[in-house]
Amino acid sequence: MDDPQVWDVVVVGAGPAGASAAYAAAAAGGRVLLLEKARLPRYKTCGGGIIGLSRDALPPGFQLRLRARVHAVTFTRDGRLSRTLRSRKMLFGLVNRSEFDQQLVEHAREAGAEVRTGVTVARVEQDERDQRTAQLVLQSGETVLARAVVGADGSAGRVGAHVGVKLIQVDLGLEAEIPVPAKVAANWEGRVLIDWGPLPGSYGWVFPKGDTLTVGVISRRGEGEATKRYLKNFLIRLGLADYEPSVSSGHLTRCRSNDSPLFRGRVLVCGDAAGLLEPWTREGISFALRSGRLAGEWAVHIAEARERGDVHRQALKYASAVSAGLGTEMTVGRRVLDFLERHTGLAYMAITRVRPVWNVLAKTTRSSTPFAEALRTHPAGRALGLDR
Repeated sequence: MDDPQVWDVVVVGAGPAGASAAYAAAAAGGRVLLLEKARLPRYKTCGGGIIGLSRDALPPGFQLRLRARVHAVTFTRDGRLSRTLRSRKMLFGLVNRSEFDQQLVEHAREAGAEVRTGVTVARVEQDERDQRTAQLVLQSGETVLARAVVGADGSAGRVGAHVGVKLIQVDLGLEAEIPVPAKVAANWEGRVLIDWGPLPGSYGWVFPKGDTLTVGVISRRGEGEATKRYLKNFLIRLGLADYEPSVSSGHLTRCRSNDSPLFRGRVLVCGDAAGLLEPWTREGISFALRSGRLAGEWAVHIAEARERGDVHRQALKYASAVSAGLGTEMTVGRRVLDFLERHTGLAYMAITRVRPVWNVLAKTTRSSTPFAEALRTHPAGRALGLDR
């Protein structure tokens, strides 16, 4: 690790996964370069919900700047059967993603990582004759050498394609940031809305952030026109259709298959680039933070490895750590989503009318207990066969 032309770890993508990986690698003593194609801060389509798992995965000293604290959830089923459930303790917080992501990048920089923005990676190369480095060829033509690479450049990024990430679930999310008058904003203070959508596995949300409401819907890819109609009708029902959004955006969320690779040679993937996402709620921030931290830590071990066998062993340890934790959570999430799609009405009534079920959901948003772990020990989880 003494060649100044070779970085120990290069991280591609400066979202929560990439910034967490860069922080972890730099904190472990690695010489780290963080590359981001956008100029920071940049907008990110996301509700911005910070659950307990996300809060506990933040780097030491991180000051979480919440735009709102959620104590109540209103549930509806395609706009009907409204029921609001409340909690004395905060269920979760809401952040502005551009601020949140920028803060994480600054933490990585303070730990020693070098940050370069406006840089696009054109391709990743690993030469069989040179097994001690991986090469990132930038759009500018420059080549960056690294002893380990962490791909955190999103679900459609170059690094995931190089590794060969395989997907089992792809969803379309549509979202709008809507500035509203103070009277409207006050009606949403401390409360979010979750709507069971008209399409299988779909749902809509309203997340308040001061004088702006983040409103969106998500459903399976292939239902583009129906998803647009869902968002339009959702806004009309909420009385928000006449307000002009400051931002309207769409994105695809992608979940990996169980056998999808998490590395190739000296290259690891994490977060969205690895397809790590909660299949039911599509919550991705906690998955990004946790997998990014693991990727950064193991990338340093890979950078220190000289022989191909040592590199492979370290990469396997990273993959095992991800599979044992986040992979298990995703398996449970898929079973829950499948149940919800087959028994939508029963699931809605259980969450809104059966207090113990609501208590499980509330516990997993507030604490560091993964949903999979909490549900596995609950009667509802045992009924689904999740205790096996």
